[in-house]
Amino acid sequence: MSRIVILIVVSVILSACSASKMEVADGQLARGEYYDASRTYRKIYNKLSPRTRRSERGEVAYKLARCHSMLGQDARAATAYQNALRYGYPDSASVLLGLARSQHSTGEYAKAVATYERYLAMNPADRDALRQLAGARKAMEMKKARSRYVVREAKQFNTRRSDFSPMYNGDVLYYTTTNEKVKSGASRSEITGMKRCDIWMVRRNEHGAWQRPEPVDGELNTEWDEGICSFSPDGSTMYLTRAVRKPSADSGTEIWTSRRSDAQWSAPVKLEITADTLSSYGHPAVSPSGEWLYFTSDMPGYGGKDLWRISLIDRAGSLENLGEAINTPGDEMFPYMLTDSVLIFASDGHPGLGGLDLFRATLTPSGGWMVENMGAPLNSEGDDFGITYATPGREAGFFSSNRSDARGYDHIYSFELPDLRILISGWVLDKDEEPVPGAVIRIVGNDGSNQKTYAKPDGSFSFPLERGVSYVMMAGAKGYLNARQEFTSDTAEEDAEYGIDFMLASITKPNILDNIFYDFDKATLRPESREALDGLVAMLRDNPNITIEMASHTDRKGTEEYNIALSQRRAKSVVDYLIAAGIAPDRLQARGYGESRPKTVTKRVAREFPQFPVGQVLDEAYILTLTDEDREIADQINRRTEFQVLSIDYEMY
Repeated sequence: MSRIVILIVVSVILSACSASKMEVADGQLARGEYYDASRTYRKIYNKLSPRTRRSERGEVAYKLARCHSMLGQDARAATAYQNALRYGYPDSASVLLGLARSQHSTGEYAKAVATYERYLAMNPADRDALRQLAGARKAMEMKKARSRYVVREAKQFNTRRSDFSPMYNGDVLYYTTTNEKVKSGASRSEITGMKRCDIWMVRRNEHGAWQRPEPVDGELNTEWDEGICSFSPDGSTMYLTRAVRKPSADSGTEIWTSRRSDAQWSAPVKLEITADTLSSYGHPAVSPSGEWLYFTSDMPGYGGKDLWRISLIDRAGSLENLGEAINTPGDEMFPYMLTDSVLIFASDGHPGLGGLDLFRATLTPSGGWMVENMGAPLNSEGDDFGITYATPGREAGFFSSNRSDARGYDHIYSFELPDLRILISGWVLDKDEEPVPGAVIRIVGNDGSNQKTYAKPDGSFSFPLERGVSYVMMAGAKGYLNARQEFTSDTAEEDAEYGIDFMLASITKPNILDNIFYDFDKATLRPESREALDGLVAMLRDNPNITIEMASHTDRKGTEEYNIALSQRRAKSVVDYLIAAGIAPDRLQARGYGESRPKTVTKRVAREFPQFPVGQVLDEAYILTLTDEDREIADQINRRTEFQVLSIDYEMY
């Protein structure tokens, strides 16, 4: 678990020679040698009788749990804490708090909530525990409300040990590793049980594929721990964390610098931040402007480890803590400056899914920070930290996580926020639902966008859109009237496809108006006709230079004189509606044709009523050859309202 690696204060190495194994284990724990301590405690625990030495078992189980917690082995820690409770460890409050945190970090949120509540019944004023309880409750919701980020393990970089904290420098990716080939040789960390950290790098080949990772060249890596690096804007200076264990004095982590020269990195030089030699400094992050160095330190502040910054231009007097909006009583670590006003960092103090979560902090105009959890799947119940972006303008890059690794080992994951796929598509057809050849569709948005495309031979079209934009669309073609549509795209963060069809009216042939209804044997328009008539009004406004004939047709029933008169009154009713809606009267003619113009079957009619062949005229002679049922259908088809374009140059001169 890398929140220990290259961060904790590395205490003096003592050659604890004691006859008591417990003293050895306690010494290892006190020095932060969690891996070695866990092994020693495990041996002691297994030798203690569960019947006769219960209190000793409870003590060892509690200390073993602390080791597992620090190693990121939360499932093992939870088991050990439960054993401590089982065997009556006297400080039950501490056990419950540790158990709740372990359950939180394994994603057992309901159990964590119950355990936090048990602890808070004993310590109701513990504000940190109250915040963690709120985080566990919120985590259950956050886990369900997953963001659109796509996260995958970057297997090409990962080994059987810990690999973490990737960082781009141009096109080269640097990262920290404890793989078996690092420079520490046979030496292993007493803290983690793994090799000490080195900085490695990986390049892409000419085809864009990642090549085999390799150690950073030059004098950068030593037998000590090096890792978690950042770079100056020009890429020539590396800022890195180094931890040197000295046998004669306490030692901690420090920030060092290395220069790129002759295609190699120079031997690092310590960066003096303050005169405080008791505190640790690590996780450097250079702002894109190169003005500020952000870092993690355990200097006195808001909690265990806080985020700080210092000017790289004039260090004197510039050191500052990032404040309580960023820092909590917990740990804030692994800063990364996406821009000079956007900070991404890891924290176990802000409410999250468990362990370290990634948070995005945006600098507000007033100088404060607005902090938000980056959500699942970037965050998990484990530790998620150490992020880097390929470019600031694109939500893609790499980060570290120990999710799904019971050993607590960290691995590198890729992340990407795919572009939203928002489309509008549809068809451009004529009133007979046939594709309109050569149709042109234009779309204009209130964001200033202006697009144009042509319908395919089948009449289909498609446009990419932006979220939350209002659009106006116009479709047209030679020999047809223009048609207009308006709509506003949704603001939801999800893919969407809108469907809009255009039905273009022909200039050269009659166009049926669907859904025009009259009272039986009358010319009175029924209310359900309003939608179709309003559509006709809009079409006339979109085509202000046309005049039309409004025609009404009846079936064969009744006398010719009666049908002519009825159809004339019905056509006039439509014209009166259009005039009342603001259409100039001299653009409109009403004509009733009675039964004199029976309908000719079109492809559209034949698709709906395949018993009638395309091109068949539905006159009385043909209708009389049909069954009673088909006669009624044919009469229904003949009862129709149409309009025909008479001219296209109204008031153009």
